[in-house]
Amino acid sequence: QVRLVESGGGLVQAGGSLRVSCAASGRTFSNYVMGWFRQAPGKEREFVAAISRSGGNTLYTDSVKGRFTISRDNAKNTAILEMNSLKREDTAVYYCAARTGSAVATGSLLYDYWGQGTQVTASS
Repeated sequence: QVRLVESGGGLVQAGGSLRVSCAASGRTFSNYVMGWFRQAPGKEREFVAAISRSGGNTLYTDSVKGRFTISRDNAKNTAILEMNSLKREDTAVYYCAARTGSAVATGSLLYDYWGQGTQVTASS
């Protein structure tokens, strides 16, 4: 069992930046691919970014490429999503997730453990 706890969400003006973190506990963190997903009101949960177990491979959805950066610190059991140039349409609850498979993936069904989510709001 892996427990994931997100933190760092909040309210920011459009164009600003936020950093959300995901602290993991329970199992060896470096054994898991980590992903970030988001869900806006009335919409399906969507993939945002993922990072391989070593951190050497990352994947982003097109709408955040060049603005968001996913990283991880296996020594601190933490995954991080740096968000820059935030837009109103980035407003959502952001979830981190852990996958036992070896490859980065975009499908939410491929992730085995989920955090409770943290609200990110970009206002104009």
